Amino acid sequence: MLHEGPPVEPRPAATVVLARGRAPWEVLMMRRPGGAEFAPGAYVFPGGSVHREDRTFGDEIKAAAVRELFEEVGVLLARRRGRFARDPDCGRLRELLGSGAAWPAALSALELEPAFDRLAYFARWVTPEQLRRRFDTRFFLCRLPAGQRIHPQPDEVEDWLWISPTAALSDSRVTLVHATRMNLAALAGESDVARLIAKVRRRVPPALIEPRLVQADEGWKVLMPGEPP
Repeated sequence: MLHEGPPVEPRPAATVVLARGRAPWEVLMMRRPGGAEFAPGAYVFPGGSVHREDRTFGDEIKAAAVRELFEEVGVLLARRRGRFARDPDCGRLRELLGSGAAWPAALSALELEPAFDRLAYFARWVTPEQLRRRFDTRFFLCRLPAGQRIHPQPDEVEDWLWISPTAALSDSRVTLVHATRMNLAALAGESDVARLIAKVRRRVPPALIEPRLVQADEGWKVLMPGEPP
């Protein structure tokens, strides 16, 4: 897990905080399989690193967010001629991908275009320098589209649940990595998700947050920027 030598270049990545309800509201959290390379056994938001096919779209970061959200939990942020995708569209897209079609080609065949405007960008985190696997991750917030359900990918998702940010922070059964915990805490103070998304869209782009690891008596400890040892 730890890396010796010069820091590894972080890979660009995206993750999506998918919300449902209004006030109170819940977020979708998925548990990584125990053998996963990243955050095994932890509850995280859907997401992953940018792939080559994401670069065929105008915004590769948001493209990765849309693709990963669909690949991991089956939720599709896309439109066809102004009409938002619903569950039957998601089913047809899964069939095309299952038959070997590439992601951009499958969307094009169904005349679907990613709905990047549904993603509200609210945080950016970079993995500490000491770790072997590093990501430069943008966090996006969006609502669950009407007419869609969760279809988790079995090899990517061991379990999933809808839970309020406050409950996720206090439930001992929900294992969280540091960045997930901090972002849940940042979201938990707003009781109305529509108002929260509106606030996020009005803000200036978020500053990059890069925690660091320090050796403490009890083991490695994560410190936020500016936090004294």
